[in-house]
Amino acid sequence: MTDEDDRRDVRSEAEGAVPHEKQAVTSGQDPAADAPSTADEATPEEESPTGKRKTKKQGSFWKELPVLIGVALVLALIIKAFAVQAFYIPSASMENTLQIGDRVLVNKIVYHTRDIKRGDIVVFNGLDSWDPEVDYAEPSNPVSKVFRAIGTTFGVAPNEKDYIKRVIGIPGDRVKCCDAQGRITVNGVPLDEKSYLYSDPQTGEQNKPSNETFDHTVKPGQLWVMGDHREVSSDSRAHRGDPGGGTIPVSRVIGRAFVIVWPLDRLGTLPIPKTFERPALNAAAALAPATPLALGFVGAVPIVLLHRRLRVRLGRTRDS
Repeated sequence: MTDEDDRRDVRSEAEGAVPHEKQAVTSGQDPAADAPSTADEATPEEESPTGKRKTKKQGSFWKELPVLIGVALVLALIIKAFAVQAFYIPSASMENTLQIGDRVLVNKIVYHTRDIKRGDIVVFNGLDSWDPEVDYAEPSNPVSKVFRAIGTTFGVAPNEKDYIKRVIGIPGDRVKCCDAQGRITVNGVPLDEKSYLYSDPQTGEQNKPSNETFDHTVKPGQLWVMGDHREVSSDSRAHRGDPGGGTIPVSRVIGRAFVIVWPLDRLGTLPIPKTFERPALNAAAALAPATPLALGFVGAVPIVLLHRRLRVRLGRTRDS
């Protein structure tokens, strides 16, 4: 055999040799069993980012929560300062219209667009004028004071300086108790208060309009106010010895209570009773300021006539 034949045999053996990996295939071994599949390798890579995203979202929510609370508080304070404020009812002075524990919303804008009307239920500040109807212990530590302030802001805690009453007399009105039938009169017109005066739930007995007499003319810039539960209400009647004769300054009115929002089973509006909408009240009030002027004219007529007669007599005397 020649050298050329030897080289051909070596070359043929080299060309016919099978790599180790290919030999494993031909021996019946499955490469998929030894090597991890593409799906198995991709699964952790897909799950891992998903898990991180969930963790990131949860962490982001808790970080943003204080900001959301802060924004909500700021908005609530702005609304409270200029538009609507919630108030907690601490006493029985407005029963049955308002019960202890009721929460009402007070419109603070309405009196910038119209005057206070008779029959309105108003919240006003009695600072330095009326004593609190209900005494509350002052919080003993700063944390309690903060929670108390927040509670009064959102109407879940009482404010001992704020009162809620019904307006009976507005500036210029003469409020008097009582007529022959025991009714309160405003400018001589009797009020029919049966629709809102307190009635005992057990006996059904209703409060009288007032157990004490009074006769007061409301001065400009003042209001005569009373509670619907007349037997327990410390209202204008109980403060007649104070400056203003029991009335409150219009400037102290915070706003008009217009709806009960809590508890839900007492949800409802607070309209003006029909007795205050009678035209006779306004007609009498309109005549009241004109009465002194009319009397002045009546008194002036004879004086003017007498003066003219005197002038005529003096003129005749001079001529003679």
